[in-house]
Amino acid sequence: MSPVDVVQRQLVAYNAHDLAAFLATYSETAELTRVASADPPIRGKSAISELYSSKVFNVPGHRAELLGRMAFGNKVVDHERVFGLRPEPFEAVAVYEVNSELIERVWFFAAA
Repeated sequence: MSPVDVVQRQLVAYNAHDLAAFLATYSETAELTRVASADPPIRGKSAISELYSSKVFNVPGHRAELLGRMAFGNKVVDHERVFGLRPEPFEAVAVYEVNSELIERVWFFAAA
């Protein structure tokens, strides 16, 4: 499975709020970083599970619309419009690093 295939599986599971399928795309030691945020990175599949089950997948109407994607090597860059986490939709960029068919790292960049 290519890095693009892995990221696409992750996006489909994300929009379906399917936590098990979503987590299946991540390595046990995956790390999520919100760039330009004072928040520390989210480290490990357990912490990712806690975050998405308690603050993301329980939000009605929450979803991400893919606006564009590019890939090079093991990196996939998605430009998305995110609905439901703020009063108004907002745009974000996610940069995924995929190794051995699992997401190892994600860097999130949100528009102001």
